[in-house]
Amino acid sequence: MIRLGATSTSEKPKTNGTPAYKDASKSIPERVDDLLSRMTLAEKIGEMTQLDVTLINTTGKQKDIELDVKKARHLITKHHIGSFLNGEAVSAQDWSKFMKELIRISVEETRLGIPIIYGIDHIHGATYLKDATIFPQGINLGATFNSEHAYQTGYTTAIESSCLGHRWTFAPVLDLGVNPLWPRFYETYGEDPFLASKMGEAYVKGYQNNEEALPYRCAATGKHFLGYSDPKSGWDRTPAHLSMQQIHEFHRPSFQKAIDAGLKTIMLNSGEVNGVPVHASSEIIQTLLREQMGFEGVVVTDWDDLAKLVNFHYTAETFKEATFDAVTAGIDICMTPLHLQFNTCLMELVKEGRIPESRLDASVRRVLKLKFELGLFEHPYPDDRRFSVIGSESNRQKSLKAAQESIVLLKNKEGILPLKKECKIALFGPTANNKRNLAGGWTIAWQGGKEEQYPEDMHTVLTALEKEFPKATVEWFDEKACPDFEKASKRKINAFLKALEGFDYIIYVGGEEPYTEFVGNIDDLSLPKVQQTAVRALSESNIPLVLVLVQGRPRLVQDIIRKVDAFIHAGLPGFEGAEALATILSGRENPSGKLPFSYPMSPNHYLPYNHKKSELYFFYPDQANQIVQGNFSTSLFPFGHGLSYTSFKYQSLTLSTRKLTNGDVLKISFSVSNSGEKAGAESVLVFISTHFGKISRPVKELKYFQKVYLNPGETSFLEIEINPEQLMYPDASGNAVLEKTSYTVEVSNMKADFRVY
Repeated sequence: MIRLGATSTSEKPKTNGTPAYKDASKSIPERVDDLLSRMTLAEKIGEMTQLDVTLINTTGKQKDIELDVKKARHLITKHHIGSFLNGEAVSAQDWSKFMKELIRISVEETRLGIPIIYGIDHIHGATYLKDATIFPQGINLGATFNSEHAYQTGYTTAIESSCLGHRWTFAPVLDLGVNPLWPRFYETYGEDPFLASKMGEAYVKGYQNNEEALPYRCAATGKHFLGYSDPKSGWDRTPAHLSMQQIHEFHRPSFQKAIDAGLKTIMLNSGEVNGVPVHASSEIIQTLLREQMGFEGVVVTDWDDLAKLVNFHYTAETFKEATFDAVTAGIDICMTPLHLQFNTCLMELVKEGRIPESRLDASVRRVLKLKFELGLFEHPYPDDRRFSVIGSESNRQKSLKAAQESIVLLKNKEGILPLKKECKIALFGPTANNKRNLAGGWTIAWQGGKEEQYPEDMHTVLTALEKEFPKATVEWFDEKACPDFEKASKRKINAFLKALEGFDYIIYVGGEEPYTEFVGNIDDLSLPKVQQTAVRALSESNIPLVLVLVQGRPRLVQDIIRKVDAFIHAGLPGFEGAEALATILSGRENPSGKLPFSYPMSPNHYLPYNHKKSELYFFYPDQANQIVQGNFSTSLFPFGHGLSYTSFKYQSLTLSTRKLTNGDVLKISFSVSNSGEKAGAESVLVFISTHFGKISRPVKELKYFQKVYLNPGETSFLEIEINPEQLMYPDASGNAVLEKTSYTVEVSNMKADFRVY
C-alpha cells in the first residue's frame, strides 16, 4: 500500500546560481551534471521508480484514464516519482487531458520541475489509443521478410502517440520464437536471430528517428533481456537453461543490433537463466549488457519483478534484500508498480551504507539523460493539433499492406485458391465473425479488449468477404445454425452436410482467442478438440474446404491437414487483417508470406530450422543419411515455407570464389524469375551451412533476405556480399571464431560450396 508520509532526507539541495539544466543551449552531459548535483537522495530514488496508472486515476482500474489530481500530486511532490505507465485504449482527447495535468504537476509543482516520463504498451501500433492504426503482431511482421513493415510499425506508432505524451513504448520484442508453447510467441519476429535482428533494428529506427514526430522524440524498449522466450517448460516466466555460448550466438544478436541502432532502453527477462533471476544477475546486466554489448541506456524491470525475487523465485527473503540484489545487479528503474516499498527499502539501504549513493547516481544519470534526449524539458506537453494523423487512411494502408504480406498460404491442393468471383461460400469457425481474435493480446487492453470495444468500421472475415465478393453469396453458420459436431449423431451431421451441397466452398476460420503472458499458458499445443472435430465433420462433404487459422502460435494440425484442400496461417494480422485475408482469398493480392518459424509436426519433438545435426539421431541408415544431407525435418512445414499463386524460378547461382582467404568478401549472385502467370512477391532467403566447427554448428543459418516484386516473365538479378564476420560464431566468452573449413551456400533449390583458408 502507498505510505502517506513523504520519505525524509537530511541533505540540503543545491540552489545557488542559474540552473544550467534549464538551458537548452548547453550539452546534455552538462545539464545532467547540474541537475544531478541539485537532487536530494529522495528525489534520486523517485527518478528510479515507476508506478502504475491505477494509483493516480479516479477508480483504480486500468481502463480509467481520468486523473485523480490529489493522488498524482502526492506521489510526484512528496515521493518524487519520475515515471508512470499503462492504461487502456481511450480517445486521444482523454489521453491528452490526462497527460497534460499529470505532466503539469511534475513540471510546475515540484522543486526542480523534472518532467515525468510515461511508459506504455504500444506493442504493434498505438494499441492503447482508441482509433489508432493497429499493425499485425510481431510474428506476422517476421512472416513478411520485409523489414520495411517493422520500420513503419515503429514510425506510425511514434507519430500517432508521441503527441499525447506517450514518449516511451515497451517494444520491440527481441526474443526469439523458439518454443511454440510459450504464450508470448506471437510477439516475436520468429525463431531466427538474423531475421529478428533486422526487424528489431528497423522498428527502433522507425520509432526513435522519426522526423515527422518532431519536436517530440521517443524511446523504444528492447525486451526481454534475455533468454526469456526459451523456457524449459514452455510457460511464461519459467526458468531457461542456456549456455553462455548459446546466449551469445542465438539470443544476443537481435538485442545487439538494436543497441547498435541507438536503442534507448532495455526491459529485463522476468524469468531465470541458469538458476539466477535475470533481475538479480550482474553477469547478464553488467558483464554482458553493459560491458560486452556496450549498452549505455536505461534498464527497466518488468512488472513487479523485484517482489517476484521474494515470492516467485525465492532468491531473496525480503523485499529489501530483493532491492539490494537488483540495484546491485544493475537495474535503473523499478516498475514496482503498485506500492512504494522500493523507495523505502532503497532509502534504508543507502542510509545503512550497503548501497553507496554513487550507485544511484549512475542510474539517475542515465534516466535524466534519457529525459533530456527526448526533449521532455523543452516540449513536455501534448499537442492536440496533431490528432488528425491518428488512424489516418494512409497509416491504415500501411497496416493493410503489412497484413497482406504476412499471411502464409501453406497448402493449396490442385490450386483451389483463389476462389471464384461468383460463388457460394459457407463460413464456419469461432473467428468467422469476430474482431478481437484478429489482433490478439496487447490490443485495447492487456488480454485484448471486449468485442464491443473494437472499431465499428473494422472488418470481420465475414464482412470482409462480403465486401470482396460482391457477386458471391457468403453465409455464416454460427453455433446456432449448425449441429454440435462433437455431440450430434452421424445422421444429423450427414443431413446438415447434405444441406450444404449448393455451396462452392467451405471456409473454416479457427485458431485462438487473445491472451498474453501467463494467462496464455497451455499444456497442449494441439488445435482445440472442438475445432478439429468440426473440420473433420465438414471435410466429409464433397465441397472444397479451406482452413484458416488466426493464431498466436502454431497449433498442431497434423491430424487434420490431409482433410483440408487449402490451409492458411493468418497469425494475428491486426485491425486490417480480415480485409487482407479476403484480398488473398479472392486473388486480388498474391500471397507472399513465409513462415518465420518451423511449424511443428508433433507435440513431443520440436526443433527450429537451425538445429544441430546431432539433435536428430536415428538407427536406420536411410534416416541417418537424410539427416546428414539436411533433408529430414521434425516440422510439418519448414521455416521459410509459403506458397504463391504464381511460380518462381531460381537460376545461375555463382560464387566469386571457391577459396576464401582472410579478409576476402564472398560475392553471391543468382537470378529469380516469375515463371508463372500472375504478378507476385518472393522472399528470397540465402542460407549458409558450416560443415565443421569446434562448437557444433547449426545445419544452416539465414544470412540474407530480400523481398522481390516481379511481374510475369520478369527476372531480377541479385548480388550479395558475405563478409568473413558473417561466417563467424561466438565462443562461450563471446569471442568471434572463424572456422577454416568448407561451407555451403543454399538459395532455394540451388547449392554451391566454398572453403575458408
